[in-house]
Amino acid sequence: MSNKGNRSRRPARSGKGGAAHPLRWLAWLAGCIAAGLVAMQLYFFLQIAAWQFVDPSSTSFMRAERWRLCGFNVWSCGIEREWVPYASISRNLKRAVIASEDADFVNHPGYDIDAMLQAWERNKKRGHIVRGGSTITQQLAKNLFLSPEQHYLRKGQELVITWMLEFWLDKERIYEIYLNSVEWGEGVFGAEAAARYYFKTSASRLSVGQAARLAAALPAPRCFDKKLYCAHVRINFRARAGIIARRMGSATLPD
Repeated sequence: MSNKGNRSRRPARSGKGGAAHPLRWLAWLAGCIAAGLVAMQLYFFLQIAAWQFVDPSSTSFMRAERWRLCGFNVWSCGIEREWVPYASISRNLKRAVIASEDADFVNHPGYDIDAMLQAWERNKKRGHIVRGGSTITQQLAKNLFLSPEQHYLRKGQELVITWMLEFWLDKERIYEIYLNSVEWGEGVFGAEAAARYYFKTSASRLSVGQAARLAAALPAPRCFDKKLYCAHVRINFRARAGIIARRMGSATLPD
């Protein structure tokens, strides 16, 4: 009897092609992830380019806060925000925020290496991220597109978006978007909403003292607004506002 039949029933031997099959799937998956990341960067790049001519309608932080406060009830529940032109914002507030958040704003390329290195050293001592060393442009990058989560991957994406903002927009436009987008309390975003919420006035009429108080709130705006958020926050807002008021005279504006 021929042995051909027996040979035909033997299982096929696995060769190099079989081992390579899962690797092809991994390569395909890696390619899809890379393409997604590139597409996301292109979206950010083109979106920021458009903001040379149009104002951002909302930010990532605004959408997250609206969802936190309202859930699906977004049509009858919202956040307070009213866009105003750069010229309609008090110079007192412009000076106070720069004095508080980023004294070298008009001169650096969007990031401050020394501040980032200091933050890195402090974070290493603590064992987790407690400071980011962020400039105003970096804070805007985070507010516009990212989340408040603290980790180094998000920080890397923040630096990429910071470069895009500085590439497309001049300092005055960056600052205008920042002042109209930054959080100033629970559901309160932008200078005009903050001025009306806290002081019953417009952003153009803020006094030195009022501007210093608003700038002092920026590190923990919900704590400034709602004391229930302050259990883990140790900020003396009154003392901080006094320090900011004294520094305002030396603040350089991007006019």
